[in-house]
Amino acid sequence: MLKLYKKFLDGTPEYLARYYWWAYLWSKSVWFFDHQPIINAILFGQYKKLMHQTLQQLAHTDQTCVLQLTCVYGSLTPNLVQHIKPTPLHITDVAPVQLRLAARKISPATSLLATRMNAEYLGYKDDSFTTTVLFFLLHELPIQARRHVLSEAVRTLADGGTLLITEYAELPKHHFLYRFIPCRWAITKLEPFLNDFWHENLTEKLQYHAKKHGKHITLISNTNIFSKFYRVAAYRVEKYGTTSN
Repeated sequence: MLKLYKKFLDGTPEYLARYYWWAYLWSKSVWFFDHQPIINAILFGQYKKLMHQTLQQLAHTDQTCVLQLTCVYGSLTPNLVQHIKPTPLHITDVAPVQLRLAARKISPATSLLATRMNAEYLGYKDDSFTTTVLFFLLHELPIQARRHVLSEAVRTLADGGTLLITEYAELPKHHFLYRFIPCRWAITKLEPFLNDFWHENLTEKLQYHAKKHGKHITLISNTNIFSKFYRVAAYRVEKYGTTSN
């Protein structure tokens, strides 16, 4: 059988090409998925709530230097640009097709500082950003890749910086979408790494990686959405010895 994903391996992580070429790397699918009704359907009608809550949390952060870690479909990126202007938004992704899509949504072009990088191995210096936004990235990563991304996100955040994570909540054992077996099967079939992510304690993982970089993590806000199926969490990153305000 022809392994179509191999056509998308040009500088792309193997897991991304193998499991998500049809969603993020094929130009025709990129056009298809970047329509608001499609995005909203994938998130069970919760896209606007999730985006608005993310932007509300962003309003309480230091916006001196903001990073969006990987591109996303929909209007999140233009809204981030509007919320932090005239400061440009830094954005990085490993897929050129996604970076081109993001750039088409932004005017003027100088409002977006785009780079092609693998989120597991960022080329940014330590303590580069005051706020970093991860919007539905972590659940799409295998365990080892997720560890690298969390470590890099913490490493590149400055003392007192904020990490905003919009994601699935922890294991939603009582949610009807999880309890309905055919639905749970379909979700985890399309998202092969989600089950592992559901069983992780995100705060504990972040604390572990922060310690490696001489930092510590404090959960400052956690908003559950759609009956605890999704969450928007804000973490403060501080160096050891720093006193919180």
